[in-house]
Amino acid sequence: MALQGKHALITGSSRGIGRGIALKLAESGVNVGVHYRQNEAAANDTLAKVRERGVDGLTVQADVSRPEDISRMFNRVQAEFGKLDIFVSNARPEIPEFYQPLMDMTLEQYDMAFDSQAKAFFLGVRESARLMPDGGRIIAVTYSPSGRTGSWQPWGAMGAAKAALDSLCRYFAVALAKRGITVNGVSPGATDDSVLNGLPPEVFQAIKDWHESGWTPVGRMGTPADIGNAVALLCMEEASFITGQIIHADGGGSIMDPVFPLAIQQG
Repeated sequence: MALQGKHALITGSSRGIGRGIALKLAESGVNVGVHYRQNEAAANDTLAKVRERGVDGLTVQADVSRPEDISRMFNRVQAEFGKLDIFVSNARPEIPEFYQPLMDMTLEQYDMAFDSQAKAFFLGVRESARLMPDGGRIIAVTYSPSGRTGSWQPWGAMGAAKAALDSLCRYFAVALAKRGITVNGVSPGATDDSVLNGLPPEVFQAIKDWHESGWTPVGRMGTPADIGNAVALLCMEEASFITGQIIHADGGGSIMDPVFPLAIQQG
């Protein structure tokens, strides 16, 4: 297999989308560093599932909003793996730590959004690049609509941080291109077992019903495995000419026109 024997670090991979990415890469023969912030039991469970797929890995704790933790995390990966071929920046804080309309938001919530996303990626790319041979892969899990929309008010700080993340993908893609290291973003649509599950149940159900009704052309929400598939594709040798791009793994949701009712769009 093309990825057999490679080493990856995936932040926020104890559960949800990060776990989906970890398991997909493990299926492709990648040894996986499973990062967690608080839930050690979930991280150990993910690592066990990684090992069931015939590869090895490790768990590493860090708060990616803290630069010293990021440095410690990569030092641990270097000590255990010796090198790093794939870095996926996926970790996010829990909903209460950032989810608030801008006019009501505390500075701590705003800082948490940016520190855990744009700053964590900035530091993570620089740390991972020093461990990577030429031809490595760096991927950010982002949310690209954040850069052009403003209606999801409690997402304001995280949305701005994700927009900065998209921009950093492009800048780092240029900075690392001569080494053959690609830097891309994967932008999930509405995805089950994700940040959305931290919302009130009635809100999550409304989102699910909306996408199943046709807003997502494929007629369903995404799954962590769907996002894992997109990341795995970008990690393949055949994707070496794709860099600085944001790939929408959203079942077509990003191509829908919000101006017209669904009934009109569907003819």
